[in-house]
Amino acid sequence: MDVKEINSYGQEMIECLKLKTSPVAVKLIPTGGEIPDGIKKVDEAMRHCQLVDRVRRTGEEFYTLGEDQMCKGGAGAMGIGEMPSKVASGEFYYKGLKQFSTQSAARRTIEMVPKLPPNSTEAVLYAPLEKTSFTPDVVVVICNPRQIMLLTQAFMYKAGGRLETSFAGKQSLCSDGVVKAYKEGKIGVTVGCSGSRNYTKIADEEMIMGIPVELLADVVAGLKEICPK
Repeated sequence: MDVKEINSYGQEMIECLKLKTSPVAVKLIPTGGEIPDGIKKVDEAMRHCQLVDRVRRTGEEFYTLGEDQMCKGGAGAMGIGEMPSKVASGEFYYKGLKQFSTQSAARRTIEMVPKLPPNSTEAVLYAPLEKTSFTPDVVVVICNPRQIMLLTQAFMYKAGGRLETSFAGKQSLCSDGVVKAYKEGKIGVTVGCSGSRNYTKIADEEMIMGIPVELLADVVAGLKEICPK
């Protein structure tokens, strides 16, 4: 699919679902790859979740390097640099955030988080789907549960089945929202994490869906059939 077609899918998603903010196009540039011409670099360091939230609200398009990714845990999950040792070991979540009964429980959880190999990603591109100038790898949609339901029903429209997903309330927009869909080629639904809900304007009643670009056409075609008129 070409970029104009992708833009039209973004607009159709907004109109069908009555989204208040844009679906966000995310592209991972592998190490050694080239950043497309004409895309500006982000103007400040932010967390990945903040960058997604910013783009869905402002309509900006930009790229980021490792130096622009403030949350090194999220960056590590996406293959930008390495996962910080205190995150990988579970120490951060056990001693720092006190979200686990033992450090082993925290470590096991982080070991199961979908992640890309260290230093495998050079840059991350962000844009509103309806205006993106590049073809994304993943589309991140932040919306309410009813809209997540409609997206799920839209995906089921063609072939049926069930949508299987997993999450742990950790590294949600980076790992669950982007990496899982990127690696597995499957749609994922997640509920956010402490960081994404503390540092962004994601509302309590909003959830997150990550859609691999290969499935975007089927999702939008289904939406056009099942969305309330």
